Parts: sequence; C-alpha cells; structure tokens
Amino acid sequence: MGNRSDARWSWALRAAAPGSRTTRLELFYDLVFVFAFLSVTTLTATVLTPVNLYRFLLVLALLWWSWTGFARVGNACRADQGMLPLVGFVTVAATFLLVLSAPGAFQDRPGGLPGPLVFAGCYFVIRMAQLTVFGRVDRADPVRRRRFLLRVLVPVVATVLLVLAGVVRAWLPDGRFAVGLQLALWTLAVLVEYGVGTTVAWHWWVVVSAGHWAERHALMVLVALGESIIALGLGPKTGLPLTGPVAVAALLGIAIVAALWWAYFDTLAFALEQALHHARDRNARLRLSRSVYTFLHLPMVTGTILYALGLKDLLAEVADPDTPPWGWPLGDFWGGVLFGGVALYLLSIAGCWWLAVREVHRPLLVTVAALVVVGPFAFRISEVAALGVLAVLAGAGVTWETRSEDGRRRRVRQLALEEQVAAETEQSRWRREHL
Repeated sequence: MGNRSDARWSWALRAAAPGSRTTRLELFYDLVFVFAFLSVTTLTATVLTPVNLYRFLLVLALLWWSWTGFARVGNACRADQGMLPLVGFVTVAATFLLVLSAPGAFQDRPGGLPGPLVFAGCYFVIRMAQLTVFGRVDRADPVRRRRFLLRVLVPVVATVLLVLAGVVRAWLPDGRFAVGLQLALWTLAVLVEYGVGTTVAWHWWVVVSAGHWAERHALMVLVALGESIIALGLGPKTGLPLTGPVAVAALLGIAIVAALWWAYFDTLAFALEQALHHARDRNARLRLSRSVYTFLHLPMVTGTILYALGLKDLLAEVADPDTPPWGWPLGDFWGGVLFGGVALYLLSIAGCWWLAVREVHRPLLVTVAALVVVGPFAFRISEVAALGVLAVLAGAGVTWETRSEDGRRRRVRQLALEEQVAAETEQSRWRREHL
C-alpha cells in the first residue's frame, strides 16, 4: 500500500514557488530550439524569396507559441518533478520531429512521410501535452474545468487549418492562388492561437515566479543571438582559406552581435524582471508578461534570426572566390533582411522599455530611423562595407543609449547585484546547515 501511494505521489504535479528558477529539463528543451532555429534559418537561406521569408515567419510564430506554452507550464509547476519530465520528453520529441518535417510543411516531398500532416500532427501533440498539464492543475476548480474545453478547441482549430493548408496545396494546381490560399490558412492558424490565447484564454495564464519567466525569455534571446554566431561560423564554405575580407566581415558580425547583446542584457533584462516582480496585482503582472515577454520578445528573436539569415548569406558570398574581394553590392532584398533584422530587434527593445517602465529611449529610436534612412544607400555598396555601416550605426546607437541612461543603469544593476548576493548568501547558509 505504501509503495502504491509513493508511486501516485511521484507522478503528482508540484506547484512552482515565487522564487523558482529555470530547471535543467527546460534547458534541455531549449536545446531543441537551438536546432529548430538553425534548421529553419538554413532552410530559408537556401532559396530566400519573399514567399519563403513569410513562410519562415509563420513557422517561427508557431515554434514560439509552442515554446511559450512550455514556459508557462514550467512557471506554474516544477518542470523536473512529477509527470512533467515525461511531458517534457514528449514535447522535445514532437518538436524535434516537427523541425525535421519543416522542409515539407508547405509542400509535400516525394519519398517520405506527408510533410504537412506530420508538421500539423506534431504541433497538435506539443500543444495537447501542455494543455494536459493545465487540465490537471485546473481540475480542482469546477469553473475552470468546464472552460477547459475552450482551451482545447484552440489548438484543434489551428491544427485543422494547417491540415487544410496541406490538402489545398496537394489538390490544387501550382500557382499563385494555391500558394496564397495556403499562406492564408497558415496565417489564420497563427491568428487563432495568438488571438484567443491572448484575449480569452490569457485569464488562465499563471505567472507564479517573475524570476523564472524573465530568465526563460532571456535565455531564448541568448539562443537567438547564438544563431548569429553559428551563422558566422557556417557561412563561409568549408575548406576555403581565411581571406582578409572574410576576417573583416566576421569581426564586424561579432561586433554587431555584441552590441545587440549589450542592448538587452546590460540593463533591460534586469529592469524587466524587476518591473515584473514589482507588479503585485495579478492582472498587471499578466499584462506585463503577455505584452512585454510573449509579444515583444517574438519580434526581438525574429529580428536576431533575420540578421543571422542575412549574415549567413553575406559570409558565404564574401568567401566565394568567384565574387569580388569585398563582395557584390548588398542589394535591396538582402539589405532589408540584414538591416531590417537589427532595426526590428532594437525597436522591440525600445518597446519593452516603454511598456515596462514607461521610458522613451530616444537613442534606440534614432538608431532605427538611421538604419531606415541610411540602409538604401548602404545597399548599393559592397557587402563588407555595408556590414561596416551597420556595425557603426548599431554600435553608436547602443553606446549612446548606455551613456544617456542618467543613473538608471547604475540603480538597476546595483539592485540586481544586491539580489544576487542575497540569494547566494542564503544558499551558502542552507548548504552549511544541511550539506
């Protein structure tokens, strides 16, 4: 009898605490997203057209929604206790298979499983695994238990739309109408998930630990920035010698990534977490977690991956011995991807500052405006020179923003340091007493 009771308890969900932080299981799950970002970016870079770029954004939006659902699960319950490790492993497997099926998600490829159906099925498994956890959490509340069917209906509708999109492309002849209808169905699926999830179903969101929620999203920004580093290493063709232009382009690319890292992690990441801690009211905390983290971190991650996408192509061309030493003129399309990615990232950061602490960071807005104005001229010069212009603008804008913070940076960082020291002191005390 005792063994059976222990077995039941071992599968029980354990509520998270306000001081909970990211678990190793969640970090393991993020490894799959590193692979997802890399795979989707590489796939998009092979044949980058406006249509493929939009497809990339749709896939990224569904990936982000899948990830943020798992982040909500880990914030409500301890992700490494009870049944959640099993849910995590199912989610990891389904996400990995979803990414493998991404090349055929829009048009089935011969000789394998039906790509659109595999993608839709994996997405459904991911979402239902998350909702299963919330169903067990809500079963003690009769009202929330009755409304649980509404939450289940959302991923069902989204999945049906994805399946219909695959059927449309398979049955209709290739052409603009078939492609447009398929993209419209995908777009509707994304809007259903985001629209219902952030209007009707957001009342079910739980942000128990502000520190956990902030840390999870900061780690994803770091993963996206890591994608740029990977793009620098995988951009040039293997076996080609390291030339001067390639070395210069690599250094400029690293300088831009460093500026983007500084813009978020130097002060903003701490300020956002502190604002989330300060939001004691449940609705105020949920609005902050939804608007600043779920909504604005998506374009931030998207901008970083767009920059990595443009950087990957630029490095490949500069390393090609058949191109001019400093590369061809960047061009409007690739220039828009490269400059637009950095602009989107910085604009998202400015939006976070405004929504979280009601501060207008003019240096960031001026930098975005400068990228928009200078970009069309930089698109006409060689790729390495254009990358240099981007590095100067991004670096100058972030430096200006850092120097104009008028004491806030010092206060935010000092408060974060005091919290870290206090936590370390408490951990050291507990270890001395128990270990």
